[in-house]
Amino acid sequence: MSTDLQADPGVSLSVDSSELLRGARRIVVKVGSSLVTNEGRGLDEAAIEQWSAQLAALVKSGRELIMVSSGAIAEGMKRLGWKTRPKMINELQAAAAVGQMGLVQMYETKLREQEVGSAQVLLTHADLADRERYLNARSTLLTLLEHGVVPVINENDTVVNDEIKFGDNDTLGALVANLVDADLLVILTDQKGLYSADPRKNPDAEFIHVARAGDPRLEEMAGGAGSRVGTGGMITKILAARRAAGSGASTVIAWGREPDALLRLSNGEPIGTLLVAQTAKQQARKQWMADHLQLRGYVTVDDGAAAKIVAEGKSLLPIGMVAVSGEFSRGDVIAIRDAQGQELARGLANYSAGEARLLCRKSSNAVEGLLGYAAEPEMIHRDNLVLRG
Repeated sequence: MSTDLQADPGVSLSVDSSELLRGARRIVVKVGSSLVTNEGRGLDEAAIEQWSAQLAALVKSGRELIMVSSGAIAEGMKRLGWKTRPKMINELQAAAAVGQMGLVQMYETKLREQEVGSAQVLLTHADLADRERYLNARSTLLTLLEHGVVPVINENDTVVNDEIKFGDNDTLGALVANLVDADLLVILTDQKGLYSADPRKNPDAEFIHVARAGDPRLEEMAGGAGSRVGTGGMITKILAARRAAGSGASTVIAWGREPDALLRLSNGEPIGTLLVAQTAKQQARKQWMADHLQLRGYVTVDDGAAAKIVAEGKSLLPIGMVAVSGEFSRGDVIAIRDAQGQELARGLANYSAGEARLLCRKSSNAVEGLLGYAAEPEMIHRDNLVLRG
């Protein structure tokens, strides 16, 4: 049996699933350890080859793909000859260090065979909690995507501890989707998708085709965060979908062994369970920026810069700035005002207030000479900027 879980009782989800899937241009794909390592028996070369071929095909079609992959610890255990998963964090970190070598090498080899570049990115929660490191990670990933490179991301298990670890790569996948403003998060798992109950125990369990991300009934179906069913299982995926929806990304939960699942999803075929974000991506980001009440400062721009930002959607370049107010750091949200003091936009600063004052009325080519380094040619990149009103 199957069903669509409606957004509200008696109200249908107003979404064209096929159009949503076909329209996704920036996609984060997450695969778990059991799939990557064939239930812990070692890296599944055939599976990684299949995923890599699909990733490459989508990149060549003009889409941007990021792979969030588990499997480093499981592969490290195999290489070290450990039969059971250790409990000591130093041993887990050692296994991750060993296994990460093989994991990344496998993706690099398989993507290179498809003539697509790859990059390794290791993240911790602290990287995304700190505004400057958040902006650094975002800039790096967006630059890689611009060059047609597939970033392969994993939690930095060799340095994390209980205070800073994401806890699971479902959460990491959602945080990466937030980080890069993805259109879609695809979680590949060992189940077909979400059921109204555990189908192994309840023959009347209904398959959920479409639902609203964040619907509390989904968590109830998965048994709750503390349940035996939910722990480390479907509940983390449901919570990840809710988190991803905060930045406007919808989520698909699908079976990782489904043939050509990524290609078929991108063609609009409904596979697995689609959890729909209720807020559009641009609206979500605009709301996030607009809700920053504690602005660290603002920059005043000339009429030319104001026109380019408002009418043409351009980035703010240093040459358009005439004054800087307040004290802020790289990554802080600041306002952009015109000569009359009207707020035009808000965005993430690429330079501190002190650096910005030195850059006023200067060409982007002069940044390195003035500061001794160049983080970005823009003061605020258009991808990190939202207009007011």
